[in-house]
Amino acid sequence: MKKVILLAGIFGLSLLGLNGCGSAVNVTATDEKETINLRFAYASNSQPVIDAMNEFGRLVEEKTDGTVKIQYFPDGQLGGERELIELTQSGAVDFTKVSASALESFSKNYSIFSVPYLFESEKHFFDVMDNEEIMTPIYQSTTDLGFTGLTYYDSGQRSFYMVDGPIQTPSDLLGKKIRVMQSETAIKMVELLGGSAVPMGSDEVYTSLQSNLINGSENNEFVLHTAGHGGVAKYYSYDEHTRVPDIMIMNDAIKEQLTEEQETAIYESAKESTVFEIEAFSKAVEEEKATAQEAYGVKFNKVDNTPFREAVAPLHDEFKNDPVYQQLYQQIQDQGA
Repeated sequence: MKKVILLAGIFGLSLLGLNGCGSAVNVTATDEKETINLRFAYASNSQPVIDAMNEFGRLVEEKTDGTVKIQYFPDGQLGGERELIELTQSGAVDFTKVSASALESFSKNYSIFSVPYLFESEKHFFDVMDNEEIMTPIYQSTTDLGFTGLTYYDSGQRSFYMVDGPIQTPSDLLGKKIRVMQSETAIKMVELLGGSAVPMGSDEVYTSLQSNLINGSENNEFVLHTAGHGGVAKYYSYDEHTRVPDIMIMNDAIKEQLTEEQETAIYESAKESTVFEIEAFSKAVEEEKATAQEAYGVKFNKVDNTPFREAVAPLHDEFKNDPVYQQLYQQIQDQGA
């Protein structure tokens, strides 16, 4: 109820009156031109991603000569990733950026990105994400729900980080409680590796590590200093099990308020912000690692991931033999050949 009141206050509307076709578009008229104000809400993120989302807004305003502006609601003001997807779906906000894993319960197509060791390399990942033949059907798989994917952001590799010691082999995960995103595929991955998966939102991880509710988690390096997790979990082990992209999504109803030129500007700005984010993310990872080592004494170790790959092979079999996903799985594998 608290968030409903907050949203109603921000948007000047009753959320109870929204439906799946609603839109939060706010139009203000001036003497010279009409300005469309679009709302972009997001949860906590690393600085490169925040900068890229701001760059998106700057580009939209520039490309539309100021007739479209983006208003931001950052740092989980309006909820976690699932809530933000639902708000975008309903039209209470116009854009959000979430992990592809958070979109699994809205479109199973996104579950492919949670398959461990799906990509053979960073280049393989980018080759897939920049392939329109692969990605356009995935982005459009939620249009019947009222929203569409616009572009992706690099979220790096994901590895395990622990409170009590490093992970060298799957046996080090036996009996360990590991936080994962609310993703069925991620849960299966940890179970295949011998751990006990604990799905939870990112905002709960720090206190759960601190209270020993969980023994570790898995994510990219930005959780260590930016989110402060390195203060309690000081062992980061590069098994590099997944590369899950972030996805920017847009409420489809806003197109009714836009000219063809304005809509094109939004799509162009989204793609250009991806180029900006990839470069910024790459530079910032090394800075994050250095800061985590200096501030918290985090220890990093490389891992021979061969036994990890072998342990999670059943997940690959599941996708490549599934009549719904086998074509998509094979398309991705062919990009790395």
